[in-house]
Amino acid sequence: MTTTESHPPTGASAGQPAPVVRTTAGAVRGRREEGLAVFRGIPFAAPPVGEARFMAPRPVHAWDGIRDAYAFGPPPPQDLGNLGGPGLLDVPEGDEWLTVNVWTPEPDPGARRPVMVWIYGGAYKLGHSGQPGYDARRIAADGDLVVVSLNYRVGMEGFAHIEGAPANRGLLDQVAALEWVRDNIEAFGGDPGQVTVFGESAGAGSAASLLVMPRAAGLFRRVIAQSVPGTFFSDALARDIGAALAAEVGLRPTVADLATIAPRELTSAGESLSGKMPQYIDRWGQAAPTVTPFSPVVDGEVLPVTPWQALAAGAAKDVDLLVGHNRDAYRFFVAMAGQLGQISEERATAALSLFAPGPDGEQAYRTAFPDASPDELYERVQTDWLFSMPSLHLAEAQRAGGGRAHVYELTWPAPGNGGALGACHGLDIPLLFGTYGADLGFLLFAGTEPSAEAEALSSRFRKSWTAFARTGDPGWPAYDDERRLVQVLDAEPVVRAYPEEASRRMWEGYDFQALPVL
Repeated sequence: MTTTESHPPTGASAGQPAPVVRTTAGAVRGRREEGLAVFRGIPFAAPPVGEARFMAPRPVHAWDGIRDAYAFGPPPPQDLGNLGGPGLLDVPEGDEWLTVNVWTPEPDPGARRPVMVWIYGGAYKLGHSGQPGYDARRIAADGDLVVVSLNYRVGMEGFAHIEGAPANRGLLDQVAALEWVRDNIEAFGGDPGQVTVFGESAGAGSAASLLVMPRAAGLFRRVIAQSVPGTFFSDALARDIGAALAAEVGLRPTVADLATIAPRELTSAGESLSGKMPQYIDRWGQAAPTVTPFSPVVDGEVLPVTPWQALAAGAAKDVDLLVGHNRDAYRFFVAMAGQLGQISEERATAALSLFAPGPDGEQAYRTAFPDASPDELYERVQTDWLFSMPSLHLAEAQRAGGGRAHVYELTWPAPGNGGALGACHGLDIPLLFGTYGADLGFLLFAGTEPSAEAEALSSRFRKSWTAFARTGDPGWPAYDDERRLVQVLDAEPVVRAYPEEASRRMWEGYDFQALPVL
């Protein structure tokens, strides 16, 4: 990977040499692409293998000469077969999972542009920064700022509870990447004092965690959290699930035992247990139907308490927060299971009994939505429990702790499948990045060219997000407890009182605690 060649790479603009930047570990050479300088696959930590496996990230090894930064680094071990869409399976191999990528208008140390750092989602078990849907060129160009994306360990390597290993290794990877940004981004034209972390789904849960992690303090100024999952594991639940994960491969949940299986083979433990999790509902409760055995762990050290509890106590009152969700989030998962329009009254009742808040939660939902079908009730309560209310409560906790938060809701329906998916989970990604033909965009836009309406909404996403990164103001009022104004993102965006008032009232006062072992 290390070279000392001076010739420009293919794609360099005529008369423009390939950009070279010196980082703290060595020099890297990127490419000129569509008016930007782009650097891919820069290591920010040592490969987490051998003695470093299951440990906190260790300092990157320095190199001599100039290292070509043309290609994305290899993804962390995961079941790549679960990822669909064009380009996703065309990934490099190797152990250098912990890398960053940079899109910058110009690597000028004096420019000091705002910086946005993207954290991908994927249920804490999937994803990598090289996915085509996360191509950040339009965000960097439209916002005239620097965008960084990063890889972090997922699944067994990043989040399984393993005796002898620190908890939340994936979150510690994110902290190490943010430290790399602090130490290096000025050379790429960025301002280390103007960093915004943004992420979706598990990436939003990660961002919410970083908000309140002592080790991440001071590494960023703003956070954008798109669809924050309410799933944080207690230490007891993480231990119990960790033991079950290890048992899937016939081992104990210890570093010594699990290190005997190669990283990319160990992913089988998570894949196998995911399909069995509904059988554990009497023991793991609400965590069981999520069919992901991985989440941030409230371990008392890396993550001392839940984000809601810490924010309400003022842990990040000086950090600007933009948070929101998609109106029909859970419909995506119903569709992926092939169950649209097929939810029985029995299944709806079971979901209401498990997820609705309070002892009378089921009846409260039926009263609030008297005309709702079983499908609608099943979807609504899980949308609320998993994404909508955790996101709204994050804003409310930030306000309670003396901070400021802006809130949005995406209500524009995905055009794929005749609009049946609605404003489902993940739709904000292709809209924000403008990557309609990649990853989820390929599915949600059905492989068609985006309409003028879609392009206008996409542009609005980028304008609001980059304005927030630059100033802390996305273009609409901060959320408060009186007017509850939010930005509704649709074909005709409007600022109005929070639309999901019926759900908000039912969940008022609900405490999103770490999920227990029953």
